[in-house]
Amino acid sequence: MITLGIETSCDETSVALVQGGRKILSNIVYSSLLEHRPYGGVIPEIASRSHLETVLPCLQEALKKANRTMGDIDLVAVTQGPGLLGSLLVGITAAKTLSLALGKPLVGVDHVMAHLYSGFLMEQKLAFPLLGLVVSGGHTMLVSMESARRYQVLGTTLDDAAGEAFDKVAKILGLGYPGGPEIDRLAKGQDAKRFFFTRPYLSHESLDFSFSGIKTAVFYTVQRNFSQTNAGLPGAGNKKMTLKDKKAIAAGFQEAVCEVLVKKSLKAAKIHAAKTLVVGGGVSANSRLKQLFSTASKKEGVRVIFPSLALSQDNAAMIAALGTALYREGRRDSLDMEAYPEFIKS
Repeated sequence: MITLGIETSCDETSVALVQGGRKILSNIVYSSLLEHRPYGGVIPEIASRSHLETVLPCLQEALKKANRTMGDIDLVAVTQGPGLLGSLLVGITAAKTLSLALGKPLVGVDHVMAHLYSGFLMEQKLAFPLLGLVVSGGHTMLVSMESARRYQVLGTTLDDAAGEAFDKVAKILGLGYPGGPEIDRLAKGQDAKRFFFTRPYLSHESLDFSFSGIKTAVFYTVQRNFSQTNAGLPGAGNKKMTLKDKKAIAAGFQEAVCEVLVKKSLKAAKIHAAKTLVVGGGVSANSRLKQLFSTASKKEGVRVIFPSLALSQDNAAMIAALGTALYREGRRDSLDMEAYPEFIKS
């Protein structure tokens, strides 16, 4: 079975062909990031227009790279949500049109769960049940997955997602957008203890997350120690913030966020007797997060699977892979399928 996947939930337009739900034949991704960067975040209208302009070229390139034709497609899978409504509608409209024109079944896919399912593209022997950690700009949650269709959210963020916190802290420090890669780069080899930020574990039993407080703590640390914040507001300190200072703050912030993600995830694995943890989403590319997981997971006897860099970003291969699994479990969608902007808990 060859599944055509379409992903347009945010600022990446992606089309992929995946065979048998596991083998990537092509995975074309176009990002409109440069168009959003001057604004410090994704502008929905710009993203929607970009999808309209690029979804067809991405489809053509995906077919060409896979050396396949439209007639080889057996299933059409598309991101149904969550995401920006206008962006989602571009992809869904394209998928419905192709499904109707080709006479092939249509499956709507949850973008968040697809990030976790990317683990099946990394490990051919990976099987359910498993534990998943989604860490991206819009979501941070722990999920117990029994199958492609059956899952339970164990914990989620109460405020900012991890990726969102990275972006906001990067803005405070005067770094570029997106903030995650910049903070990761600056924090390498730095003393994370120079600026210590309290780890928000919430209650002892909780598997939920909260990163808004760390972001606020970074802001007040900058305001208290330096003469001027990045926003141009006067600070209480008597010196200008240097690159060395930014590196130390970035390291302290990153350490706090990554420690919480690792400890909560392994705690969930212990509670639910899970031996496999799949990490997905943009923040999964963070080098310090991988280091901490590598050390801690060995002690706990938990295997942690990270996606490749290409699969950590929004992409259509993970949509096609999960779409194939859902189809095999009986999922079918009609041409009346609608987009949903918010994550829907199982």
